[in-house]
Amino acid sequence: MTAQAGRTPTDEELARELPGDFTSHHADVNGTRLHYVTGGRGDALVLLPGYPQTWWAWHKVLPDLARHFTVIAADLRGMGGSARPADGYDKKTMAADIHALIRHLGHHDVHIAGHDMGAMVAFAFAANHPEATRKVALLDTAHPDDSYYDLRLIARPGTGITRWWWAFNQVPHLPQVLYAGRMRQVIDWLFTHALDDQSLIGDRDRAVYAAAYDSPDGIRAACAWYQAYHQDIADLKTYPKVTAPLLGIGSRFSHDHFRTTLPTLADDVSVERVKQSVHYFPEEEPELITHYLLDFFRPPPTADH
Repeated sequence: MTAQAGRTPTDEELARELPGDFTSHHADVNGTRLHYVTGGRGDALVLLPGYPQTWWAWHKVLPDLARHFTVIAADLRGMGGSARPADGYDKKTMAADIHALIRHLGHHDVHIAGHDMGAMVAFAFAANHPEATRKVALLDTAHPDDSYYDLRLIARPGTGITRWWWAFNQVPHLPQVLYAGRMRQVIDWLFTHALDDQSLIGDRDRAVYAAAYDSPDGIRAACAWYQAYHQDIADLKTYPKVTAPLLGIGSRFSHDHFRTTLPTLADDVSVERVKQSVHYFPEEEPELITHYLLDFFRPPPTADH
């Protein structure tokens, strides 16, 4: 079935578009309801997206990954087709959501990769559920730490864009008022300032994301991820080092930060760099991201004897 012209397609319709027999589902886990899309076969690989996107952010890499893995692209608590409860937006609780989801699906352990907010949750998953973590990959974002309190309000020229929404989304109540009915404009601004080639995230994709966020509850829930940073920073101080192999994929702005920070958080760290992307790696450089993820998550070939 094809979505009607002028109408935002549903998650079910989007999933059916993808090669690999992808299907859309919901599961009641950890006191909330999560939406996820799954396809492929083999070991389980969980993919977690970030703000201001949904599981659809992975759509360019899903078909190739599904040739090697059972891929589970999940909407986080408060995102897309998932529920938007009143609380639980600290990354430790959101990681517990994903842990409960994989148990619900019958998996004992998984590979897990996250981008942006999803990377924070992926790290919290590895730190809090080591028995369920085979390998973990973080795209462009690490877990919140004390350095967040020292971020500049205005970036120096050539050092990246000013992350004004990191602060604004923590303001109580005001984002729901000012964002309401304008999330498409917010999304367009974010992509405009982070994409050299605007066509890489097209009008239809942006409409999918805007539809997922542009409601009072959608805005409230997304802002709650940011409002939980104080708890996330406190939680990180209680975590042991991650023991699972960890891959960081950084941009020209985050690569050096990954190289210095990730070894303090995990025992077995490797770091790669994208070529052109500023932030939205799976949509800007899907072939390279697929290569990095397959090279990291697949077992090494066995030698012939």
